[in-house]
Amino acid sequence: MTETLRGPAVDGGLFRRALAAHAAGVVIITAQNEGIPAGLTATSFSSVSLAPPLVSFYVDQGSSTWPSMRSADHFAVNVLAGDQGELAARFARKGADRFAPPTRWRPGAFGAPLLADASAHLICRPHSATGIGDHVLVVGLVIEATVHGADGPLLYHQGRFGSFVPHG
Repeated sequence: MTETLRGPAVDGGLFRRALAAHAAGVVIITAQNEGIPAGLTATSFSSVSLAPPLVSFYVDQGSSTWPSMRSADHFAVNVLAGDQGELAARFARKGADRFAPPTRWRPGAFGAPLLADASAHLICRPHSATGIGDHVLVVGLVIEATVHGADGPLLYHQGRFGSFVPHG
């Protein structure tokens, strides 16, 4: 049983500024429903479990993209390389035709769009989705994984996309 804690919460603006200090990896989640591709940028991607292989991401309850993705049979996690900031920005923009050129993609074995030049692709079957606060927690069962390269990851920090520079 989960208990809801009562008491004052931190101001939303301060909370956002504090979270901006945390660098996060960037992925694009893609799906195809009734032949129409859809996708969104996520910085909340995480591994959940190795056995079974589960991953998760959060999507805003108000997302205009999520309704067309949530009933898809499969989705893909496109792990972005450090030079794919423009692609991440395109998939984060409202009203953009995200799959039009210059986006390069192909349908995967299960129909989910796979973005070109991604460092890795994870194909997932939806496992569960739960509303939490103003977001939906989406968990997927990984049924296929392909690693394409060892390029550095794309990161999101202080409201900007950037690449990773290793220390030392």
